[in-house]
Amino acid sequence: MQPKFPSFTLSRRAALLAGAGLTLALALREPATARAAEMTESPALEKDVADGKLPPVGTRIPAEPLVMDLPAEGRRVGQYGGSLRIIEGQAKDTRRMVVYGYARLVGYTPDQKLVPDLAKAVDVEDDRIFTFHLRRGHKWSDGEPFTAEDFRYWWEDVVNNEELNKFGPPREVLVDGEVPKVTFVDDVTVRYEWSKPNPFFLPAIAAPQPLYIYRPAHYLKKFHAKYADAAKLAEKVKDSGQRNWVALHFKYDQQYKNSDPKLPSLEPFVLRTKPPADRFIFARNPFFHRIDKAGHQLPYIDEVAMGIASSKLIPAQAGAGAADLQASYLVFNNYAFLKQAAAREGYQVRRWKGGKGSKITLYPNLNVRDEVWRKLFQNADFRRALSLGMNREDINQAIYYGLGLPVVDTAMEGSPFYDEARAKRYANYDPAEAERLLDSLGLTERSGGIRLLPDGRQMIIIVETAGEDSEQVDVLGLVAEDYRKIGIKLLIKPSERETLSSRLAAGSTMMSVSTGLENGLPTVDWSPAQLAPTDGEQPEWPAWGSHFETKGNMGAAPDLPVARKLLDLHRQWTVSLDEAERARIWTEMLDINADEALRIGIVSGIDNLVLVSDRLQNVPERAVYNWNPGAFFGVYRMETFFFGEPDEKQASIP
Repeated sequence: MQPKFPSFTLSRRAALLAGAGLTLALALREPATARAAEMTESPALEKDVADGKLPPVGTRIPAEPLVMDLPAEGRRVGQYGGSLRIIEGQAKDTRRMVVYGYARLVGYTPDQKLVPDLAKAVDVEDDRIFTFHLRRGHKWSDGEPFTAEDFRYWWEDVVNNEELNKFGPPREVLVDGEVPKVTFVDDVTVRYEWSKPNPFFLPAIAAPQPLYIYRPAHYLKKFHAKYADAAKLAEKVKDSGQRNWVALHFKYDQQYKNSDPKLPSLEPFVLRTKPPADRFIFARNPFFHRIDKAGHQLPYIDEVAMGIASSKLIPAQAGAGAADLQASYLVFNNYAFLKQAAAREGYQVRRWKGGKGSKITLYPNLNVRDEVWRKLFQNADFRRALSLGMNREDINQAIYYGLGLPVVDTAMEGSPFYDEARAKRYANYDPAEAERLLDSLGLTERSGGIRLLPDGRQMIIIVETAGEDSEQVDVLGLVAEDYRKIGIKLLIKPSERETLSSRLAAGSTMMSVSTGLENGLPTVDWSPAQLAPTDGEQPEWPAWGSHFETKGNMGAAPDLPVARKLLDLHRQWTVSLDEAERARIWTEMLDINADEALRIGIVSGIDNLVLVSDRLQNVPERAVYNWNPGAFFGVYRMETFFFGEPDEKQASIP
């Protein structure tokens, strides 16, 4: 039997994940009735309340709201009002507000602890049984109740409806093919139970693009054949131009896509502009579940105004004062320009630590269709030669003003798994050793200074980039100069992200460039899946990852011993509840990845630029900017940002 704590029943692993949230969980048990009379109404909503369009704030929020203890986080109670301006590069970036708002059943804190959020509490037993306790009185943004019915609808009417979901439940809820036993205990209690541990369940729910195990049932039932009147549903299908009711339901069942103003939300800011548009408004959610300790319902800011512009123009627009908060589409070489205009335009340029294992990483495709290149890329000495043949320090100085670290793609300083020797493995510039390794592979013949492949072709590596980061092209230009010296020609091929993904899946891409490990600051309870072929989107081995992801239905089984070893270590981690054992597995997998040079990291420790208006408060001065975990601004609770006086002290979150 596991030890009992208020709001959380913790397994050995879950105790570590929830440690920082224990005080928060205790606060959630305070009776809301004592606070209702003290609740302060947002001025922006006072008229709607007076006109009867909205109930008073004391009855809009859940009976047990989430109380944000701002002073404990180095921040303070704010004030209402204002429109926060941000700029994104395309209309589909409306989904960014789902990331920034970061309302999840459970979510990460800045130090990677899992805490309750939409859920009042979660009982976890041996990573097998997860019981979610919802907040009584919690409502969707349209005022309809958020209850266990929304979970039942997803599980019974979406996931297990063969017409809507022919492929069955998502892999995050499968444990060795076993589906969970799902129990709807009462209107605020839902339980998921497996016979074996599922350490991926809560992290998937807490992700920036989360696993949604609930749906706004009251809204989507209008588009479901089981609930809607057949004639009315057929009319909706016809009017929308969809093939059938399944396509119609899918069109409106897009919580993450965030493109339907009518779709009820649990996020702090709700879309109010119907696409397409070049400016989107996200208004405060009047039923949002978080409050500050002074009784203010969050968010403080009335709305977020998202402008859409060409990604190439965004740095100039931000530098001209068109944004109050901006990090998207800013690259490090914008720093000097943005700093010059900062005082004049009334903003600061902050540098937040990047969370990726490497800012720029080369991915040799070990599954490339070309047999000659596949054999070379699967040879560790060839990959080591590629790593030794680039001058990382020159790249660091030329592109990043010497502020980065010339290391490989591995756990960064700040992670319990950081190891300096590992970070520098095959990271030194040694063209003589690179040439020796290439010669030892029989690649001694040349034509025009370029080495020849065994079949007589020149050794020309085409590196494909999604074209979203101009720094990548600059870095690759310097790498190409270094590789030319050891007899390898490097060509750069820009592409769209979707096109590159398709080419990788088809085995057409020889090498790609992107960022490194998604989480460069892992803890013992963070999954090491990124170090093994577990996902078809991994560019170093997409076919092997797809094979694992689809349980052998797609892709190909790994034919390289090191890949099979990594998969076995990953499997051991998933079934272990022992912290020391998990740490040992992490260390071994990191060592293997570095020694085999499976990914060729170039430079790490590069800060992300975050432009912040002088008037915008509660935004950390220094923090970590990362997709997962982190949700960019999400873990820093964007709903607590507010407009105040420019000289007020800002927070610093390590």
